[in-house]
Amino acid sequence: MLKLVTFNIRCDYDQDGANSFRFRKPVILKKLAEERPDVICFQEVLPHVAAWLKENLTDYTVIGCGRSETLEDEQMTIAFRTDRLNLINMETFWLSPTPYVPASRYKEQSTCPRVCTEVVLEDLQEKKVFRLCDIHLDHIGVLARTLGLSQILKKMDEAVLFAGAPVILAGDFNAEPDGEEFAVMKERTDYVNVTEGIGITYHGFEPEDEPERIDYVYIKESQEGYPGIRCTDVKKWEDKEGEVWLSDHYPICVELEFVGDGNQK
Repeated sequence: MLKLVTFNIRCDYDQDGANSFRFRKPVILKKLAEERPDVICFQEVLPHVAAWLKENLTDYTVIGCGRSETLEDEQMTIAFRTDRLNLINMETFWLSPTPYVPASRYKEQSTCPRVCTEVVLEDLQEKKVFRLCDIHLDHIGVLARTLGLSQILKKMDEAVLFAGAPVILAGDFNAEPDGEEFAVMKERTDYVNVTEGIGITYHGFEPEDEPERIDYVYIKESQEGYPGIRCTDVKKWEDKEGEVWLSDHYPICVELEFVGDGNQK
C-alpha cells in the first residue's frame, strides 16, 4: 500500500489569527507523524515554509521550485519518504504558452503565475514506477484553469521517460466538480477521479466562508507493459485541536496499490 496526500497548507502571511501557520505547525507535524504518508503534495508553500518542511520532515526528501521569476513565492512542494521512494526525474514547469520561462502565465489568468511540479518516482518496496503531478490551478479564471489542465494532460500524453507508467494528478484545482474546467477531464476516460464523493475539501477556517469541493486526486490508467494503480481507500483529514485546524483545506489521503505486472520499458 502506498499512502499519498494532497495538502494545501495555506500561504503563511500570519493573517489567520488562531489558525496562522505558527499555531498550526505542531498540529501538522503531529498528524504527519501519526499517518506517515509515503508522499505528500503540498500547495501554497512559501519559501520559509519550504525550509520548515525540510527541517522537520527528516524522513522525507522535499522538493519544489518557487513560481516567481526569481524562483521565490509559492511553490508546489512534493515530499516523499526517502526509504520508500527513489526520485528518477523531477521537473517544474509553468502553466503558460512558454512553460520553461519562470513566472510566465496565460493572459487569461490572474496575476499569479502557476506551476506544476512533476516527478517520476520508483517505489523501492514494490519495484514499480509512477508519474506524479502536484497541481494548483488559477483561483480566478475558468479559461485559465482549463488551459492549465489541458497543458498538463498534453504533457502527460507526450511523456518519453517511462511513458506508459501510471499517472497521478493531485492538488487544488480551484474548481467545483461541475465546473466548466472539468469538460477536459470528462473527455478523458483513461483518468479516474478517486476522490469523487469525498465532499467538501475547503472550509476556510470561518463558518461564513462558503465551503467548496476543489481538491482532487486523479489516476490515469497505465499502458501495456506497465503495472496499474488503483485506489483502495480515501479519507479527509478533519483534525482540529481546539480552534486550530490543519489548514483551510482538508488534506485528502488516498491509499493506493499496484495491480498487474509490467516490464516498465
